[in-house]
Amino acid sequence: MRYYTESDTLFVRGCFRAASTGINGGIRSVSTLLNHTATPNLDPAENEKELVVAAAGAGIGPDWFGLLSTVSVGQSCVLQYDFITVFITAGIRREEPSRAGSISIIITSSEGMSDAALLESIMVATEAKTEALLALDQPLTGTPADTVIAASEGEERHRCAGRMTEAGRRVREAVLHGIPKALTRHDAGVKSASPAFFIFSRFKGEHWIEWSPQDCPFYPCHFEGQSCDFCYCPFYPCKDERLGQWAKSANGGKVWNCAACTLLHEPATAAYLKRYPAASREELLRVGRKT
Repeated sequence: MRYYTESDTLFVRGCFRAASTGINGGIRSVSTLLNHTATPNLDPAENEKELVVAAAGAGIGPDWFGLLSTVSVGQSCVLQYDFITVFITAGIRREEPSRAGSISIIITSSEGMSDAALLESIMVATEAKTEALLALDQPLTGTPADTVIAASEGEERHRCAGRMTEAGRRVREAVLHGIPKALTRHDAGVKSASPAFFIFSRFKGEHWIEWSPQDCPFYPCHFEGQSCDFCYCPFYPCKDERLGQWAKSANGGKVWNCAACTLLHEPATAAYLKRYPAASREELLRVGRKT
């Protein structure tokens, strides 16, 4: 899975089995998940056409799921908790339901889920959204325009995703942390070309941290002059043994370790991926060999 923003659209690319309550929704296999900023005061059907045009303009076929948001995708929050990554845009107003704003959530898992687990993760995310709003003393549990996508890649590992499962617990925690952060970015009128990025860290105790390439205390983590545009690799876990290897985790399982990989820290390959965000790993390896 990798993601990028272009103009008013967030693109999440991969090879997904997914369930969606949004535009073109249902349950099926898709290559792309989109979250598009709707044009204010435009007829809903016209906004749907804008989403279709955005997908076609990116060369994406009919195999996509899309969400329409009243919030700029630059105000999104991306939250990574191990194999779960959640994308949230949120903006709400204390007005009549038709003008209450919207909350859009995209859940992705790098570990495969059954169709039932995908649907359960939508339930967990919706419950966590409501819990987060009530904790903020908001007089609503959501808006009429709220939508959710749940998607996974790879062989099925999770038959269930209730809030007490490994997958469900991570989804819940990401949404609980992400809703307030996304609302704050919207209320502050943040103007950004890219979402905020949060990662669940276990360093010196479990907690969420917001990562920014500016003033990073760990620079240089690989070499002087490295690119930090992709500190958290969009290909992780690539499972490509040319770039990393499996290592034993603290709980006795296995985790993909690519700490020594510098592919996306090489300025040339990082610049190439920024210019061609749909580029494959093999393309980047070829660029790296040329430099």
